[in-house]
Amino acid sequence: MQNGSANPIIKRIAFIGNYLPRRCGIATFTTDLCEAIATDNEDTTCIALPVNDINQGYEYPGRVRFELMERDIDSYRRAADFLNINDVNLVCLQHEYGIFGGKAGSHILALMRELRMPIVTTLHTILAEPDVDQRRVLEEVAQLSDRLVVMSHRGKEFLSSIYNVSPDKIDFIPHGIPDVPFVDPSFHKDLFGVEGKMVLLSFGLLSSSKGIESVIEALPAILAVHPNVVYMVLGETHPHVKEVDGEAYRLSLQWLARERGVEANVIFHNRFVSLEELMEFIGAADIYITPYLNQAQITSGTLAYTLGAGKAVISTPYWYAEELLAEERGVLVPFRDPPAIAREVINLLNDEAKRHAMRKRAYMFGREMTWPHVAQSYRETFERARAGRRHFSRPGFTVKALDKHPGELPTLKLDHLRNMTDETGILQHAIFTIPNYHEGYTTDDNARALIVSALLEDVVNPEAFELASRYLAFVWYAYNAETGRFRNFMTYQRTWLEVNGSDDSHGRALWALGTVLGRSRAKALQSMAGWLFEQAVPAILDTTSPRAWAFALIGIHEYLRRFAGDRRASQVQEVLSHRLLDLYKRCRSDDWRWYENELTYCNAVLPHASLICGHSIQSREMIEVGLESLTWLADVQRASKGGHFVPIGSNGFYRKGGNRARFDQQPVEGQAMVSACIEAYRITLDDKWRKEAQRAFEWFLGRNDLNLSIYDPTTGGCRDGLHPDRPNENLGAESTLAFLQSLLELRLAENTL
Repeated sequence: MQNGSANPIIKRIAFIGNYLPRRCGIATFTTDLCEAIATDNEDTTCIALPVNDINQGYEYPGRVRFELMERDIDSYRRAADFLNINDVNLVCLQHEYGIFGGKAGSHILALMRELRMPIVTTLHTILAEPDVDQRRVLEEVAQLSDRLVVMSHRGKEFLSSIYNVSPDKIDFIPHGIPDVPFVDPSFHKDLFGVEGKMVLLSFGLLSSSKGIESVIEALPAILAVHPNVVYMVLGETHPHVKEVDGEAYRLSLQWLARERGVEANVIFHNRFVSLEELMEFIGAADIYITPYLNQAQITSGTLAYTLGAGKAVISTPYWYAEELLAEERGVLVPFRDPPAIAREVINLLNDEAKRHAMRKRAYMFGREMTWPHVAQSYRETFERARAGRRHFSRPGFTVKALDKHPGELPTLKLDHLRNMTDETGILQHAIFTIPNYHEGYTTDDNARALIVSALLEDVVNPEAFELASRYLAFVWYAYNAETGRFRNFMTYQRTWLEVNGSDDSHGRALWALGTVLGRSRAKALQSMAGWLFEQAVPAILDTTSPRAWAFALIGIHEYLRRFAGDRRASQVQEVLSHRLLDLYKRCRSDDWRWYENELTYCNAVLPHASLICGHSIQSREMIEVGLESLTWLADVQRASKGGHFVPIGSNGFYRKGGNRARFDQQPVEGQAMVSACIEAYRITLDDKWRKEAQRAFEWFLGRNDLNLSIYDPTTGGCRDGLHPDRPNENLGAESTLAFLQSLLELRLAENTL
């Protein structure tokens, strides 16, 4: 490539994605691509920005210059600043939903929106049936990228037909592979003690989606014809699977091998091997098998490696395999069909000429997939991206007005939360900043604290699990199995003051449990919360408080994000949501667009519940009711002078036809409004809801009737409310948790607001 003034060479490229020594396929691909580009032209400096899934990170090589934390959105913004000021000419992004934080990996958008240089994005997953969040994220990734790289022709079709991406923006570049010689499998077999054996191989990080059990089930039939066959399973258990389930899948495979009497013919190599070792394992294989269980796989590095090494391949018909193994470069068998695997293995072992012809076709096809060829193709794509950037301005790079780029959110500070929490749970009240033991504990507050803890896990706070364990234990203890209800008030001496708590405390407990189940990765929390959620859901149908229904509906919505097939939860959701809808229809009038004849406390939770239910069950009527009531509430709670947020006062509330109370103003009203407006923005993408959420949050920071901060930045706590002449200087649990929940929800939503 010539280095002339009219076409200056790209001097500095940054690669974003997982990176070795992190153990995953994306890390291997990003590392190999980065090294191939660096080797292709010594005048180009390549740097890497990996994504860490653990706090301590990894022992990266010198090429790594900046590390992102998966679920810390601030690290994505800092990375954008780092790239913008370090003279990077182009960013090459590896996109896979699961490696970035946020809903459907949306945190990466916060980085992409701020970059000032061309972006070339390689798409490792392109879904045929994305959910709403997956579609939104990929469509914006495509919009923010100057060029998109796909590794299969089907991927290009999906981008055009499903995501409406212009074909002119998409480049097909095959998955890169090492350039290895075409060798006889016997050359490497002595390295593994399998001389004289016919070797079947599967490799990759183990998880239940790999379908290894299908090959083990096929072995008895294979061994009956070819008793000298061994099956090698190479690879450690996927780190995220191990974190949740340990070695349960590997053990199940070992038990299956013993049950089928083939344990002497199955060899597990429980290691993540270097590239050099991997190619030796592949070299020793006579037949490579990918028995994956899911059709929706648009690429596979393991399949690309083995095909390019000239192996005979048997695979299930996932998308990438159908394309790569066409024209007799391999054999396809149905999903979950051990007899078909046995039949094809036996056929290939019986017909040596057919097997070697297949190997040769695969090897010759793979010559265009070696890293030097792939690196050159990426170079050409990089140049197209740069040329396109010179002639066209990419959306999103105009200077932002102040209302589009508000001030930084306060730093997350948990000092007062810890101060209010003891070995039992969070205490209800404080005298100034000192916990008030006389007032004891409530399930209401411990449920709020559990919600905040689940959000803390989303922003990768190291204290999330410890705090969540404390609050979940309290909620568990509050449950009265005899009545199916939660108690609410407990003295400091751990004595319950009632058999059943309020309807609202029951609904709020379900909100907290559903949030844990929908968001937390901690197996212990999920198991405990799951049992309790299942036991406590039925009783919500016997309650009469609309707010209890709304709290529960938000919790059920969170729960169904992960367990959408739970029929009973969906039925409860439908019953409660229609109750809210019926209330609204009965009470609404042109001058009173509300669910009841009075505005009281946590008001915005009612339209919030209507919105999420309408969106979930696809009821346009519910969404319209939620938007209409939230719009009316926002207008009611807006100061006529200054336009700041003025929540309904607790000293009298606001009855239809009466006078509204201006004070005392409670922090829970700010939190409820922030949460509801964030949801309204997610559903409508109407910018007014982003502004309403911001307006409600600014009430905490001093944009209120007294121009005084309710939030205490020295402790991270929040004052208990706003009196007509002063703030309430006590920093209780409810107010502190209202502020923290608002702050965390805004942080998590920043990339969409």
